[in-house]
Amino acid sequence: MRKNSAVKLNMKSPEQRAKEVFGERAAFYTTSPAHTDAQVLARVVELAGPHSNWSVLDIATGTGHTAFALSPHVASVIGIDLTPEMLREAELLKARLSAGNVVFRIADVHALPFSDASFNLVTCRRAAHHFSDIQRALQEILRVMAPGGRVVIDDRSVPEDDFVDQCMNRLDTLHDESHVREYRPSEWRRMLEDAGFRMEVIETYIRHRPLSALTQGVSEQNVNKINETLAGLTPAQRESFQLVEKDGELYLNHWFVLAAALKE
Repeated sequence: MRKNSAVKLNMKSPEQRAKEVFGERAAFYTTSPAHTDAQVLARVVELAGPHSNWSVLDIATGTGHTAFALSPHVASVIGIDLTPEMLREAELLKARLSAGNVVFRIADVHALPFSDASFNLVTCRRAAHHFSDIQRALQEILRVMAPGGRVVIDDRSVPEDDFVDQCMNRLDTLHDESHVREYRPSEWRRMLEDAGFRMEVIETYIRHRPLSALTQGVSEQNVNKINETLAGLTPAQRESFQLVEKDGELYLNHWFVLAAALKE
């Protein structure tokens, strides 16, 4: 009995692991090319269709890039995150950008500390693959949205291919042990509709990124496992990842999904 209890105490939720991982890597996300991608941020704003009187909730805001992209177009933005270190970085950026209509607070998407119908827009960027209960998270998002409100999600994804799905999710778990799952576009459509949203847009894009995007800040043991996984790919599998060497470094595809949906 004592042994089982000890095992349970040592088990960590994805949220606990995320706080540890992102606490250590917080400064990186202030300048991360993936998170500061101006083209993607502009598309998020475009899909959001913001109005000047809107209240916005940015979930898992990290260092606040999405919140800051939206702030000139709306009345107010609340950015929430689990990790204090990330929000400290966000506050530094806020001061630099003079984004007075943005506030940050600690909160968990699975239990949002807001009243029903509080927001016209909810955004969530590069975070949903960490959520331990995606259905509950989407239900909470729906609850805090006003009727006619919109949710916009930008996240890591996988194509509709069983091998790439399995392999990419393994690589990202090795990169970040708080990873839960990168969902296919078809899964996102189904999950949003099952939660009660009406789909507006779902689209995909690919970034061909260096291997260091997976190995930077990662333990030596996991870097070795990432390298072993890629070394074991067949020529056809390498082609599916567009795994090629450029300037002395391996590059491979990373898949992403953008989704916009309405609360009716």
